[in-house]
Amino acid sequence: MAHFHTINTIPVSLLNRLDNLNYTQMTKIQEESIPAILEGRDLLAQSKTGSGKTVAFGLPAVIRTDTTHNRPQTLIITPTRELAEQVATELRKLAACKANLKILTLYGGVPLRAQADSLAKGAHILLGTPGRIKDHLSKKTLQLNSIKCLILDEADKMLDMGFYDEIVSIASTLPTSRQTLLFSATFPPKIEDLSKKLLIDPLSIKVDTLQEIGKIDEVAYETSDKFQTLITLIDTLKPSSLLIFCNTKADAVVLAERLHTLSHSVIDLQGDLDQKARTESLIAFSNGSKRILVATDVASRGLDIKEIALVINYDLPFKKEVYTHRIGRTGRADASGMALSLYTPQERAKCEYITSRARKGELEALCHEHHYTMVSEFDTLCLNGGKKTKLRKGDILGTLCKEIGIDAVDIGKIDITDHHAYIALRRNVMEKVHNALKNVKIKKKKYISWRLH
Repeated sequence: MAHFHTINTIPVSLLNRLDNLNYTQMTKIQEESIPAILEGRDLLAQSKTGSGKTVAFGLPAVIRTDTTHNRPQTLIITPTRELAEQVATELRKLAACKANLKILTLYGGVPLRAQADSLAKGAHILLGTPGRIKDHLSKKTLQLNSIKCLILDEADKMLDMGFYDEIVSIASTLPTSRQTLLFSATFPPKIEDLSKKLLIDPLSIKVDTLQEIGKIDEVAYETSDKFQTLITLIDTLKPSSLLIFCNTKADAVVLAERLHTLSHSVIDLQGDLDQKARTESLIAFSNGSKRILVATDVASRGLDIKEIALVINYDLPFKKEVYTHRIGRTGRADASGMALSLYTPQERAKCEYITSRARKGELEALCHEHHYTMVSEFDTLCLNGGKKTKLRKGDILGTLCKEIGIDAVDIGKIDITDHHAYIALRRNVMEKVHNALKNVKIKKKKYISWRLH
């Protein structure tokens, strides 16, 4: 694979930033798309999740941003809030080398007024979901006549969610001279229709479109009692982390409660949660303080958590494409993974597309002594301060280790959002830290702390 240094239009400052982020070699999608994007070509790209496409379109966006004025130049549309936030986080890492580059997210679950105020101050790269972008356009809090590049990320998912008309409507407000980049994991007919409507003479790229054979061990279990089989699988496999998919919000909540009753470290992620709660569910799962995440398909895309050991389809997905994205949460990058699907005898015909590619699991071969509990050694401590109060990971680490006397091995992942900080701590030091922070300041400021439940 080629190195980023082989593209001579990438500034030295950005190359140094890539080196600092350990982005040494380009992935296939980056190698094939970045030069074409920088040349100004429209792009129709098919690539599976986890292939590096965010950097593929994000790097050119950062390079070409003119920070001498504060008008939006790139618009990135994503299907979900989580993906918008994930892409924004990745772009901010890249943009750290370019002074005054402003990136703004626009999605539901956050007050429209606050976003309108931020828009009024100016931004260069906008990321958002179709519904919220349309809201701002209708209220005239968003002007897109300066957009030079439109990027559709996970376009097939947006069409699955019924956003075709919204995307076309948004695109109609953009300059006709813009560049358009469409990224999709699958190419259903509607994608072809959308590309013909929005793209001009696009370069078509198909890279890493299928999960690597053997990388994800797919197994299907026929059972008349899904919950009992789930518990037996947990007991047999003893995974370090587990992502369980349900089809409805209510079922996800109920299943999480049943697992919690059995003392598992579990949290749910579904559409009824507000944005703060969704973010906290992802943080708690990614930092290991919750070892099981029970989710609806809101998590089948844009969930960037490395090393998920096991994915279980507790409910069968409605579409073949959804199955592909669900199991793609494991076996990412160079890791291997396992994906299990549970189905009843009545669902046998419905899941032929799964059983035709997955091996049949034998219930008799599983352990039937139920005593393994997925309990975490960590809990998450929250602070009422974040990026907006200039709180940094180094400040928190320094205070915990030097001021409070916590050993670094007892401190896990630290996540910082705009208004909160989340610290994974071993349970045996949680109370000590919580009590100490009632008196100890971080960077000369006192923060309120509480345990995330």
